[in-house]
Amino acid sequence: MNRARVAFGATFLATILAAGTALAQTAPEMKQVLAGKKFTPPIKGEALIDFTAPVTKREGANVVTRIQVRNASLSPVPRLTIAETWYDKGGSIVTGGKGMVNGLMQPGDIQTITITTPWKAAMSSNNYNFSHANGTVKPNKVAKIEDPNAPAAPAKK
Repeated sequence: MNRARVAFGATFLATILAAGTALAQTAPEMKQVLAGKKFTPPIKGEALIDFTAPVTKREGANVVTRIQVRNASLSPVPRLTIAETWYDKGGSIVTGGKGMVNGLMQPGDIQTITITTPWKAAMSSNNYNFSHANGTVKPNKVAKIEDPNAPAAPAKK
């Protein structure tokens, strides 16, 4: 019984000494990843998105819709998604597809979202549903989206 106590005590003492030595070693210096950089957190709730009229064309066995969008919010929009649903003449759902912008869409950023949907003969009308990772979207249809950062066109003579 004494041997068991002595063995346990020696093991306990060795463990404490080893842990103290490990803690006494210096840790590597930690560097800040975002030091000196401006970071705006993504929007939560309703985001404002401007979009142009969708351009829908049949390409082979698919119907491809392209929509140009611009972030009109003051914060980045995470994972902007547009779901397209197609209906037949009776109003029943026929098919649908989704298109999205992966990552953050910065304020004023312009992107083109492509939605590919399998073509079906019963397709008659469609509907679009905008959303993002942290909430809803208030879409605003505009005639044209102009990029303020685009180079100016040369003047005509």
